[in-house]
Amino acid sequence: MPNVAVITDSTTSLPLEMYEQYGITMVPYYIHLQGQTLRDMVDITPQELCDYMQSLTEKAEFPKTANPGPGDYLQAFLSVARHTREMVSIHMTSRGSGAYQAALIAREMALEKLHHVRIKVIDTSNVSMGHGWIALQAARAAAAGASLEDILHLIGKMLPVTRMIQTADTLRYLYMGGRIGRVQHLLGSLLKIKPLISMENGEIVSLGVARSRKEAYRKIATLVQKAIGADAQARIALTHAAAFEGAQALLQAIRQVIVPSEVLFCELSPALIVHTGPGTVGLCYVPEAALK
Repeated sequence: MPNVAVITDSTTSLPLEMYEQYGITMVPYYIHLQGQTLRDMVDITPQELCDYMQSLTEKAEFPKTANPGPGDYLQAFLSVARHTREMVSIHMTSRGSGAYQAALIAREMALEKLHHVRIKVIDTSNVSMGHGWIALQAARAAAAGASLEDILHLIGKMLPVTRMIQTADTLRYLYMGGRIGRVQHLLGSLLKIKPLISMENGEIVSLGVARSRKEAYRKIATLVQKAIGADAQARIALTHAAAFEGAQALLQAIRQVIVPSEVLFCELSPALIVHTGPGTVGLCYVPEAALK
């Protein structure tokens, strides 16, 4: 068993088998839906949530999400501490979720009980597989025998250059979730705008718009090429919400401009789909140079 344990949560959008393969401890987010509290990726699947959201009218009850609390992370830390003395807990942007703060509180609670352990809590300032790549590579390094200091150094190199870019067919779900106003929703729907969004300094930013899926994928590919360089390599995770064909089309666009060193297909977790909506397609990349 690795000397360093990796703890993260369900919003990485890593395929579930990878948590098991690399011994990553997953702490699920929560989804409040029709009077029920469901554990993300445990009690509800991405497809099930997409089916529900596609059936919604604008007056229907919209799902809500909640991050794990300190007690959830404390339970994870105490469980992991039975097997290792060092652990790293990796979280999505603290500007979009309270999970990072919850883990910090849990860390202090754990250290009152476990004086022999070291726990490092990381804010990735990212989401989806931007967050997921960091957790995955940390776990791969741990499996290869890396020390906690080695893993923290690796994470430090990845943080500034790991990025998410995504698009969607409609602004409907952003409007229903209260993320944009009615005028923006109606104008975007009328013009059939495909927004391109990313993360900067832990916050969602716009990278422009496209008028078709094909144009959106081409623009995303161009942005990736400019970011990493024409001759460089990157690890690419294609993310989607019930839109596998779109993720395949985006990969084809990417392969026109760079040669990926690794490709993963990842379904967005239900807790993320609540905010992006079904049909979302995107990618998260990390330049290979950051992993050297």
